[in-house]
Amino acid sequence: MLLNIKRTLWGLLAALTVLWVLAETHVFQPANFFAFRGSMVQYTGVIAMGAMSVAMILALRPRWPERWFHGLDKMYRLHKWLGITALVVSIVHWLWSQAPKWAVGWGWLARPERGARAAIENPVQQLFASLRGTAEGLGEWAFYAAVLLIVVALVKVIPYRPFYKTHRLLAVAYLVLAFHTVVLMTFSHWATPIGVAMAVLVAAGSYAAVVVLLRRVGIDRQVRGRIVSLERYPGVRALETEIEVPRDWPGHKAGQFAFATSDTAEGAHPYTIASGWHPRNPRITFVTKALGDYTSRLHETLCVGQEVKIEGPYGCFTFDDGRPRQIWIGGGIGITPFIAAMKHRVLEREADPGVRQPVIDLFHSTADYDETALGKLEADAKAADVRLHLLVDARDGLLTGDRIREAVPDWSDASLWFCGPIGFGAALRRDFAAHGLPVSERFHQELFEMR
Repeated sequence: MLLNIKRTLWGLLAALTVLWVLAETHVFQPANFFAFRGSMVQYTGVIAMGAMSVAMILALRPRWPERWFHGLDKMYRLHKWLGITALVVSIVHWLWSQAPKWAVGWGWLARPERGARAAIENPVQQLFASLRGTAEGLGEWAFYAAVLLIVVALVKVIPYRPFYKTHRLLAVAYLVLAFHTVVLMTFSHWATPIGVAMAVLVAAGSYAAVVVLLRRVGIDRQVRGRIVSLERYPGVRALETEIEVPRDWPGHKAGQFAFATSDTAEGAHPYTIASGWHPRNPRITFVTKALGDYTSRLHETLCVGQEVKIEGPYGCFTFDDGRPRQIWIGGGIGITPFIAAMKHRVLEREADPGVRQPVIDLFHSTADYDETALGKLEADAKAADVRLHLLVDARDGLLTGDRIREAVPDWSDASLWFCGPIGFGAALRRDFAAHGLPVSERFHQELFEMR
C-alpha cells in the first residue's frame, strides 16, 4: 500500500542526487573544505527544493497519479513525507551555509583567500550575480518562515483553523525560495540534466503555488449543493448530513470521499461519502463525528437549506478488487465507506437482479453506542445481504485478528478492507501478514489523515 509512496520519495531523491553528481563531478576531490562546503550547500538546496516542489504540485490534488498511489489519501501521505524531507534537508542546507561562517568568527577555521574573479560575460549570469545578495537575504527569511509553517502543519495539537489559514502561506515562502534557487544555483548547472530537472520542478511548483494563493485548487471539480436533511446521533457523537447536488456532479463510487466547505473561514474538510449514487436522485450523505472544535459545532452551525461547496470525488478505496470474498472492518467513524458500499450493493442489485456480488462479512468496532445509528447500520447490512459483526468495546471487548479469523473460516480467500484508526489498521495488517495473508495485495487501508 505504501510501497509506491516510498518508491516515489526515494526515487526522487536518488534521481536528483545522480543528476547533481553528474554535474558536480569534482565533489569527490574538493580543493579544500570551503569548496566541499559550497558543493554541499548546492546539493542540499537541490534536494530540499526538489522535495518542496513535488509537495507543492501534490497540493493541487491532481487526479492523474491517484491510481498509482492508490488514492488521494496516500498522495497526502507522500505530501507530508516530502514536507518533512524538505524541512530536514533545508535545515542541513542552512547549517552548511552558516556554520562555517561561525567557525571562522570563532577562530576555528581560517577564512579562505579569494583570488581575482573572472569577468562574467553572459548577461543572464550577470543579472543573477547582481541579485545574489537579495536572493540570499530573502531566501534566509523564507527558510525561517517555511520551517515555522511546516512545523505548524505537522503538530496536530494545533487546531485545524490556524493550520488552514497559515498553510497557504507556504506558497509565498515557496515562491521566494524558487527565486533564491534560480539565482543561486551554480549557473553552469542550468545547461545540464540537473538544471533541466530543476527548471521543470521549480516551474511546476511555482504554478502550483500561484493556484494555491488564488484559491483555485480543485476548482474544476467543485459544485454547490444544498443541505436537505440533518440527523444527529448523540450516542456516537455523529451528524448525518444529506446534500442535494446539481446534475453536473460526476457521481461517486462507494468508499470515495469529498471536500466540503460550509464556512469559508474554516476552509474545506474531507469527509467520506456515506451514500450510494443514483443520477436520478442526485444526493450525497456525509456522516461526521465530533472530533474537534469545528466538527463538534456542526450540529449548531449547519441548517437545512444551507449551501455547501462540494469538491470531488477522490479516493481509490472502492472495493473493486474483483475478489468474490471480502472482509470489511470499520473502526469508529471508519464505518462510513462501508455504509456507502452497502447502499451501493442495494442499488446495484435493483438495477441488475442477476448481478454476482462478493460475499461480505462486516466488522464494526466502536467505543460509543447509539441505538438509532446502530439500528440503521443493521438495517443497511440486512438490505445489502452483508453479515454484520457489531462489537461495542465495553460490552464485547476489542476486535482482534483472531476474532475475525474465528468468525470467518475462509478468511484466507478474502481481501480485507479497513478504515479506522491508523494504529489499529497497522496492527491488523501485521497480524494477518504473520498468518500468511499476502497483505500487499489483499489488505486495503484508507489513510484518512490529511495533515
